[in-house]
Amino acid sequence: MQVKRIMANIATSDVEKAEAFYGDILGLERLMDHGWFQTYGSDQTMRVQMSFASEGGSGTPVPDLSIEVDDVEAALARFKAADIPVEYGPVSEPWGVRRFYVRDPFGKLINVLQHE
Repeated sequence: MQVKRIMANIATSDVEKAEAFYGDILGLERLMDHGWFQTYGSDQTMRVQMSFASEGGSGTPVPDLSIEVDDVEAALARFKAADIPVEYGPVSEPWGVRRFYVRDPFGKLINVLQHE
């Protein structure tokens, strides 16, 4: 047996709210749409990992999702332009990432990061 894919599922009564945050700001494609269930991602190969933590590092809460980007400052600018408050950072952490936290429309804490 080989694991082919891991998907994060976020419960919400309004799946359309995902489009602006995950589609417009982060640039993910809507890969599947059943109306009641929408999947965002990329047809490009993406690494999937599962992490388990007692804290988020530097005394922060554990984020619900971590999203690695190729340009964290450009991502930050997009969130600021959309008037989405930054809850932590941006900061360069001692373990080699630059990151910030925001909340998605469903209240999930999102860690947006770039390896330095």
